[in-house]
Amino acid sequence: MQVKIAHNPRGAWAPALFALALAAAPSLAPAQVSLATVVDLAQRNSTAVRLADADVRKAQAVLAQTHDAYIPSLNFRSGLPAVPDVGFTGGIPSILDATAQSLVFSFPQKQYIAAARAALNAASLSLKDAREQVALDASTAYIELDIVNTELAAARQQEAFAGRLVEIEQERAEAGVDPLSDLLEARLTAAQLKLKRLHLETRAATLARQLAVLTGLPVGSITPDHASIPEIPVVKADDTEPTTVAIQSAQMLALSRQKTAHGNLMEEYLPQLSFSALYSRSTTILNDFNAYYKANIPINNFSSGFSIQIPFFDLGRSAKAKESAADALRATVEAEQAQRQNEIQIASLTGSLRELDTQAEIAILKQQIANEQLQSVLAQLELGNGSESGPAAQPQLTPKAEQLARIDERQRYQDALDAGFDLAKARLSLLRALGHMEDWLHELHAK
Repeated sequence: MQVKIAHNPRGAWAPALFALALAAAPSLAPAQVSLATVVDLAQRNSTAVRLADADVRKAQAVLAQTHDAYIPSLNFRSGLPAVPDVGFTGGIPSILDATAQSLVFSFPQKQYIAAARAALNAASLSLKDAREQVALDASTAYIELDIVNTELAAARQQEAFAGRLVEIEQERAEAGVDPLSDLLEARLTAAQLKLKRLHLETRAATLARQLAVLTGLPVGSITPDHASIPEIPVVKADDTEPTTVAIQSAQMLALSRQKTAHGNLMEEYLPQLSFSALYSRSTTILNDFNAYYKANIPINNFSSGFSIQIPFFDLGRSAKAKESAADALRATVEAEQAQRQNEIQIASLTGSLRELDTQAEIAILKQQIANEQLQSVLAQLELGNGSESGPAAQPQLTPKAEQLARIDERQRYQDALDAGFDLAKARLSLLRALGHMEDWLHELHAK
């Protein structure tokens, strides 16, 4: 299906205000809602998007934590004994302790920072992928509901034509012009068209509920605006390797795991330098420590220094390095698997698109032929068969032929709509598989 949209820019607040208005007045009649608004509301309401956003926030905190290792952490402790000390208990009694600690230099920490940064990029790409998937689901459901509503109108017209056909056959059967089987065939056609109409109504109700779940709006409050659906661009796979945001996220996650594994490996044999400082304010309250020292305990005490940690033998770190190396290998293989699966999907969609494009062309041609045949039938009913007479002359058409032609024309019209939707759905899927879903979102918000 190819349709165009009139330009109608909106602010970022418009979808939220629209959703609030509908939620506050659920008894209102269904209103036309543009596809761009539905996509925006679906992305705001999606649990998958919110979960991905939470992952981004967590990754940001992890990255900040790796950087904060170089910033001194300050801790204060204060307290007095519950009862007076008796005798020499060891240590220096203090009423206030302050400590500062930080990492000064570490080769593994640089790897951990790089790993955290790659993990943040992976989470951001995963969030973008979740938003694209929601946009695809919402767009597909919206376009299908628009087509189903159009088909439903045509199906109701078919039912009316079938009802008229039954009346005609009833009269012709009572007059002895047509056999009873023709009347039964007309009734069967009417029953089949009724069943099809019921199926379309059920499908429309299901899609309306699906859009309600996606957007958070009341069920039945969304009426598709046909003009808001932009033309779906025709894309083709080229020789370059397609990369989606999901694949990029998997690759970034694999890079993060690799950096972590490298850092754990470096911890086995590279030293690290750290800084620490301690301030203590001594007290003689509730103790007699001064009785045990030659001079009184100083009130203010301060010490600082650098410490170098040199690994020598630690089986725990070695095992941890092997574990993280296995995680990195798994993440790398998963990224490769995602790439291959995407390539298979592109090949499948590309092959299907050629068939669907031809099927849509055939369906449109059949609908045009059926329309021409209907016009021919109507013309013959109005003007007759001309002046021809005799055995070779064609028989005069009856109102029965008109109803059959109208029913067939509506059926071909619905078939063309179905073929157009299948083509549109495949094109959207190929857009996403080729990594061009962002182009579709830009097209939506440019309207």
